[in-house]
Amino acid sequence: MGECGAPGDVNSNVLVARSTGDAQLDKAVWQWLSWDKNQKTKEQIENLLQNGKHKELRDRLCCRLTFGTAGLRSAMGAGFCYINDLTVIQSTQGIYKYLERCFSDFKQRGFVVGYDTRGQVTSNCSSKKLAKLTAAVLLAKDVPVYFFSTYVPTPFVPYAVQQLKAVAGVMITASHNRKEDNGYKVYWENGAQITAPHDKEIIKCIEECVEPWNGSWNENLVDTSPLRQDPLEKICDCYMEDLKKICYYRELNEQTNLKFVHTSFHGVGHDYVQAAFKAFGFQPPIPVPEQKDPDPDFSTVKCPNPEEGESVLELSLRLAEKENAKVVVATDPDADRLAVAEHQEDGRWKVFTGNELAALFGWWMFSCWKKNCSEDADVKNVYMLATTVSSKILRAIALKEGFHFEETLPGFKWIGSRVKDLLDNGKEVLFAFEESIGFMCGTSVLDKDGVSAAVVIAEMAAYLEHKNLTLAQKLIEIYETYGYHISKTSYFLCYDPPTIKRIFERLRNFDSAQRYPSFCGIYNILHVRDITTGYDSSQPNKKSVLPVSKSSQMITFTFQNGCVATLRTSGTEPKIKYYAEMCALPEQSDRTVLEEELQQLIEALIANFLEPDKNGLIWRSA
Repeated sequence: MGECGAPGDVNSNVLVARSTGDAQLDKAVWQWLSWDKNQKTKEQIENLLQNGKHKELRDRLCCRLTFGTAGLRSAMGAGFCYINDLTVIQSTQGIYKYLERCFSDFKQRGFVVGYDTRGQVTSNCSSKKLAKLTAAVLLAKDVPVYFFSTYVPTPFVPYAVQQLKAVAGVMITASHNRKEDNGYKVYWENGAQITAPHDKEIIKCIEECVEPWNGSWNENLVDTSPLRQDPLEKICDCYMEDLKKICYYRELNEQTNLKFVHTSFHGVGHDYVQAAFKAFGFQPPIPVPEQKDPDPDFSTVKCPNPEEGESVLELSLRLAEKENAKVVVATDPDADRLAVAEHQEDGRWKVFTGNELAALFGWWMFSCWKKNCSEDADVKNVYMLATTVSSKILRAIALKEGFHFEETLPGFKWIGSRVKDLLDNGKEVLFAFEESIGFMCGTSVLDKDGVSAAVVIAEMAAYLEHKNLTLAQKLIEIYETYGYHISKTSYFLCYDPPTIKRIFERLRNFDSAQRYPSFCGIYNILHVRDITTGYDSSQPNKKSVLPVSKSSQMITFTFQNGCVATLRTSGTEPKIKYYAEMCALPEQSDRTVLEEELQQLIEALIANFLEPDKNGLIWRSA
């Protein structure tokens, strides 16, 4: 940190006159006004200072961004805990320092930078500008930068890191978050998001070099430096070529009469999904005109998250009805997630959950592998993965078919790293997913990818239609073969961190100190696993097999009736999420009974463990 009162482009006497009476805050204010060259965000801090808004200044300036499940993510605006020009420069300086330490060939191999289409006029902040500043920091230090000349899907960055053999990459995106947010997602040389210890070490390096270096603000370097290359054409071509490796029925795709509608949710997906359908031999999907082009205000949806279901898919469903299209595919704004809806015979639309889509993808990817593998291929060498809060349906398929299934902590960063380990050890990974509509088909990209998932589901739908089946009918067949896995996921909003902490601490000290609950209402609890503390009652040594994650809250309850329920905090939003699943054996085929029991258990879980009224939790809006 720079010394307080050191010369800057702000009059020190003026600041002394406007002292807040808090030395730490005065220093933070001085640093911000000395370092920030963005007039809009600088004015935001100056106005707060002039108006005596010391609490808000403290909230904005006296804490820093930290790495969550999706990198750095926050609202755009002024302050050290917000996403803005200065914090992105600081983060990149820290990354430069860390990568210089880790890679002797950093300046030969280079760094990848991509961005989505988010922006905020009031802060003069946009994903492209933040990406240019990210590139500037590195170019000013003579690091070659692969800077995409236009917006790209998030999966293109990890894909490019591997293809170009770069040491790392950054994607500027807040994915499906609200329009006020932006983020900074970091990928390591293996093409997976960073995990420990890299995240902690980068934060340390950021704290060691918070003052912008000479050249860090020079966003024009992207246009003038000979070290900047545009990887767009090469990466797009290679990606579409690699995609063909998981295309198994090209002839059927070329002949199908099935029509598809695609919405890109005002984000980056349109051009890339069109190209992916072409690569698979399909006619292009029909775009939703109002949502086809980038719009940082996401003006036709209440929230830009296709996971919210029918309420946000309204425009695409109406267009599909008009065009007589049976299937709707929706990519989120950065095109790393996929929602799917299918028109049913009764005239209604079925919007599939992430867990239901995973059952379909799991069946499909294994069936295609089995049909196309060599005679000496060993099913025991085949793997599928899911995060621990996702459906256990892949486990049921794996048990019956003989391949391996593994679980990871929530967040695709854990899946990506584990898949890379498996590949390096000669294993074959077919599919991985997280319940929040994140899917990885094949291993060209070691992250969730909505573009590839969209075209794979299209091929699946075309194949099934050829067999006179719908996606919904096939899903029932899968459940009848491997056992019904009925799940429900939702959340409560809570903007008060102490309340969240209190809820989870109560569960750790339920009837008495350091005792977890043994019942939830009338439901008997068999096992408790607490990822925050590393406790797992099902293990002989009472220690969790999954890594401990002290920075977030997460407790899983396994019930005697076969239900598994998890309560956890979100890594990117002010939410307490719950995940509950009834895992039945194939012979337990009465879906209605299973659904009723799951619903009653969820009600007991909410009433007994979350106590929304007492804790002031806001129910998810329907």
